[in-house]
Amino acid sequence: MIPIQPILKASEAIANAETILITAGAGMGVDSGLPDFRGNKGFWQLYPTYAEKGLTFADLANPTWFHTHPEQAWGFYGYRYNLYRDTQPHQGFQILKKWLDNKPNPGFVYTSNVDGHFQKAGFSYDQVYECHGSINHLQCLRSDCNGKIWPTNHLRLTVDPQTLLATSDLPRCPDCGFYARPNILMFNDWDWIDTRAKRQSERFEEWKQAARHSDLVIIEIGAGVSVGRVRYTSQTFKGTLIRINPNDAQGYAGTISIPMVALKALEAIDEILLTI
Repeated sequence: MIPIQPILKASEAIANAETILITAGAGMGVDSGLPDFRGNKGFWQLYPTYAEKGLTFADLANPTWFHTHPEQAWGFYGYRYNLYRDTQPHQGFQILKKWLDNKPNPGFVYTSNVDGHFQKAGFSYDQVYECHGSINHLQCLRSDCNGKIWPTNHLRLTVDPQTLLATSDLPRCPDCGFYARPNILMFNDWDWIDTRAKRQSERFEEWKQAARHSDLVIIEIGAGVSVGRVRYTSQTFKGTLIRINPNDAQGYAGTISIPMVALKALEAIDEILLTI
């Protein structure tokens, strides 16, 4: 059942806004067919091989594996890379892009997702801040290398579906020849090279300054409560917050809470906007 009143309130707020900030977590990609892990149970259902080994998402999303067992590290990240590369962003991305493009002040995207799907859906690279990095970029595993970040350039990785180990040649640094790793902020990660993310952050800060006197709407989609960086960012802005989340849609006073999955909520709002 569609919650009519919050949908109407969200539509009115978006129609009257001068600019829009999109803040997105893993729930944004679910309607594209991407997994949204909620605890180890959901993760192990998708990856029973790791369940047999007792390895959690947090265990595997750790840079140590690239040093001790690179085939397993690239099996985990290679599987995700292949999945993200071969999946098309759902229509909700286009709806959001249309809303941003129709506003007098350019909007911005702040996301913890590393899949690059906002850019894949046509959002400008200059209006996206990926706070956890990108699986579509690599860095050298050696901390004493030159600190470069480079795009994957259509990387092809073969992963055994049973063992979830990488069986193809592993990515290597083009300068020193040592193993490469994704330019993603992992757990207990002291070697993540954040220069790309810092440039995105600087553009985000410039946008914030330009938008500070605008009538702002924040559309938060699929951001969980366990890793609260996206939610925290949403709540630091003065504006109307629209929180779309099928399980955790509640927020502070004045939040427009929509307990729905991303695509259906965005389609429902857009249908109303077409009549305004």
